[in-house]
Amino acid sequence: MKVKVSLLTIVVLLTTLALTYAQEPSKAPVQTPGVDSQGIRDYLLGPGDVLDVRVFGQSELNSVAEVDSEGNLSSLPFLDPIPAKCRTEKQVQRDIAAAYAKYLKSAQVSVRIMERKSRSPATIYGAVHQPSQMMMLRAVRLNEIISRSGGVTERASGTIQILHTEPVMCPAPGEIAEALPQDGSMVPLVIKISDLLMNKNGANPMIRPGDYVAVTEAEPVYITGSVINPTGIYMRDNLTLGLALAQVNGLKKEAKASDIVIRRVREGTNQRDIIHVDYAAIKKNQKPDILLKAYDVIEVDEASPFSSGRLAQTLLSGFTSAVSSAGSMLPMRVIY
Repeated sequence: MKVKVSLLTIVVLLTTLALTYAQEPSKAPVQTPGVDSQGIRDYLLGPGDVLDVRVFGQSELNSVAEVDSEGNLSSLPFLDPIPAKCRTEKQVQRDIAAAYAKYLKSAQVSVRIMERKSRSPATIYGAVHQPSQMMMLRAVRLNEIISRSGGVTERASGTIQILHTEPVMCPAPGEIAEALPQDGSMVPLVIKISDLLMNKNGANPMIRPGDYVAVTEAEPVYITGSVINPTGIYMRDNLTLGLALAQVNGLKKEAKASDIVIRRVREGTNQRDIIHVDYAAIKKNQKPDILLKAYDVIEVDEASPFSSGRLAQTLLSGFTSAVSSAGSMLPMRVIY
């Protein structure tokens, strides 16, 4: 009897599990981008790419062929070199089929790319979250390569430099195909991040295989002394003393605004020049603001307690302290 009960229990349990599983909604498979959506179907072959060539019904003609330095498939059995550079695998497939048609009736050929090695990776580095190298299997614009590197960091100075190290293998009509000289005689293409974000014309160029994309890092400026948040900040284009002080939430009440000291590295040396700035006059538009340079050290001292700017505060503080002290010495009386 106990055995029958146990078997019945197992049957009921399995039935329940089966019904529960059948009622659960099936999860749709995760959709991954197709080859065509990535643009690889239009991939143009180049030297170093490896193809798998198969001739149906003629296994002895099957081969794995690499595009040689001249841009040809020169190792196919019984065939003269077949041009492959700057052509798609389908175009090459048609030419191979036509060539074998001289020996075979209704030759059927398939060509598949096994390895794509003709494009050098593009390198992105500098003020990005994930400096990396990226394989260039299709046309890629600047905003995409920055996005794939995790975006720019707070250290970005505001500009991006692009250096073309290799000529374009398959240039489009009118495209400039040459590489930039490596001797420093050519300035890299410079793009402003603000222009890229605003989608200005020409600010989102195509990135080529072998390109170096440098998101330039800002150099520091240090602010110390009588400011709300003494800290280092990153240099930006046209950074002035007023903008720098605003980034640290401004001066304290007791700051000596009429004489702020900037210690600036003298070019070509380790010494620093001392620059005195009347920031109070700058705030009143009586003097122009001062442009800062990388590695400036801004020192904001406290004004004297008896200076014109702090005299009233000093007297009030002293009076309050005196009243508090006198009050603590008076006897306590209770009124009934």
